[in-house]
Amino acid sequence: MIIEIIIGAAALVIGGVGGYLVFRYVLTGKYNEMMEAAEKEANVMKEKKLLEVKEKFLNKKSELEKEVQVRNMHIQQSENKLKQREISLNQRQEELGRRKNDLDNQQVRIENEKKLIQMRHEELEKMQLQERAKLEELSGLSADEAKQRLVEAMKDEAKTDAQSYINEIMDEAKLNANAQARKIVIQTIQRVATETAIENSVSVFHIDNDEVKGRIIGREGRNIRALEAATGVEIVVDDTPEAIVISAFDPIRREVCRLALHQLVSDGRIHPARIEEVVQKVKKQLENEVIETGKRTAIDLGIHGLHPELIRIIGKMKYRSSYGQNLLQHARETANLCAVMASELGLNPKKAKRAGLLHDIGKVPDEESELPHALYGAKIAEKYKEKPDICNAIAAHHDECEMNTLLAPIVQVCDAISGARPGARREIVEAYIKRLNDLEAIAMSYPGVTKTYAIQAGRELRVIVGADKMDDNETEALSGEIANKIQTEMTYPGQVKITVIRETRSVAYAK
Repeated sequence: MIIEIIIGAAALVIGGVGGYLVFRYVLTGKYNEMMEAAEKEANVMKEKKLLEVKEKFLNKKSELEKEVQVRNMHIQQSENKLKQREISLNQRQEELGRRKNDLDNQQVRIENEKKLIQMRHEELEKMQLQERAKLEELSGLSADEAKQRLVEAMKDEAKTDAQSYINEIMDEAKLNANAQARKIVIQTIQRVATETAIENSVSVFHIDNDEVKGRIIGREGRNIRALEAATGVEIVVDDTPEAIVISAFDPIRREVCRLALHQLVSDGRIHPARIEEVVQKVKKQLENEVIETGKRTAIDLGIHGLHPELIRIIGKMKYRSSYGQNLLQHARETANLCAVMASELGLNPKKAKRAGLLHDIGKVPDEESELPHALYGAKIAEKYKEKPDICNAIAAHHDECEMNTLLAPIVQVCDAISGARPGARREIVEAYIKRLNDLEAIAMSYPGVTKTYAIQAGRELRVIVGADKMDDNETEALSGEIANKIQTEMTYPGQVKITVIRETRSVAYAK
């Protein structure tokens, strides 16, 4: 048993050793094969890399050679340019040398000519002294005395000629100025023709039949009372067929009532609650209509860049009147007149039209002001970033501040033309003439007054007093007294400017 175990162990040892030797032999052969294959592959890769490196080197070399050639060409071109500049500089230097020589020669000639002129000048002075001495000896006067007498004679003659020339120019200028001014005003009025519309204090609402009147009045008059309370107007329902009269001094209130009545009658539901609801809606609609009217007016006149608040104020003018004349129509007419007159005078017609449209915005304020409408309008325009010349034209169109630009007198004149046209405002001809006569009569009632003239459609009264009958202080007091008397005794539209003139004239005749 032990022998068998020993033999088995020996067989295992011999088998293991033999297997190890066989495995090592096989492994060594494969390793050698793999090493040879790897070495061959490495040699192949090495050759490929060498070829790639050589190829890159050759490409880089060719690129560098090309770059060197390009740089050499640039250098060659720069050298050529430098050579050309050098040649041109040499030529310029030679030219400057020649010019310098010419200048030197000219300088020598000029010096010689100066010396010659100096010598001749000295000779002339000597001859003049000799001639002056001879003249003084012959006339018995010195040169200064003769010069003074000649200057005095020339001065008197020049004064006479100048005065005569000035008088001729002034007379001619006055004639031409008056003729030109009349021509411009007449052409302006002829080119602008607008219809005349007189505002009333009542509006008429037409209905289909008289049965509607009873529904408008309501039970015991509650509907009509509610409508009057909501709109602030007086509604007159009488025997006039198919018509209801709306009376109020405020055109906006009348328009609100008219539109509300139209909606109520169309809808058929008329009761106090419905009336208040419709009136509120109509007021909002009218506010939108006011803005739309302002926009349309600005677009029609070609005026751009107005502040939205100014556009709203312009729209409100549609529902305002001044002495019976619709304010928006008056503003549009004034704007067109201003544009035409500015064009005739060579001024900017767009600015003139803008000033004409805005000149009466002080008459439609959102809140009452103690300022006159012209000054208040200028304040509003300045608040909304209008230019200073526009603001001055608005403020000065009733002479309540100084006119600083040419736009101001144009706006003033066109405002007077629009307001004073026959039929534009609610004044019959007889009343208009009587008012002017009364103005002149009031001024003539004061002692020392020689003449009176009512001008500018009764907006200005000029009073001429005798220079020997009152002094300057008395004339100032007289203007205030006349103004107070006119305010107390007369009724007139707008305002009246009183100008007292006291002058002294000296007249002489040349025979």
